[in-house]
Amino acid sequence: MRKSIDGLAAIVQEGFQLDPFSPCLFVFCNRKKDKLKILHWEYNGFWLYYRRLEKGIFQWPDPSSAQPMAISHRQLNWLLDGLTLEQTQAHGRVSAKIIV
Repeated sequence: MRKSIDGLAAIVQEGFQLDPFSPCLFVFCNRKKDKLKILHWEYNGFWLYYRRLEKGIFQWPDPSSAQPMAISHRQLNWLLDGLTLEQTQAHGRVSAKIIV
């Protein structure tokens, strides 16, 4: 997680043969799976988002394939919330009690 914008853009371009200037979000995770960086190009500059978990780990996809994968906006939110990408439903059932 030492790489900043230039290093991550180089990985996107040279390592994966993708365009870092595309409107995609490129998400990177550290080995301990408790930190994420997201590289995002917008108009005339890069955004670099960083998220660190104080407890738990991110449910990062299987690293055995070193190929990038496309995920939906919903799956990205699940990943950022510490959930797996293969959710069958976003949240468990909520039961409410009304006290009158």
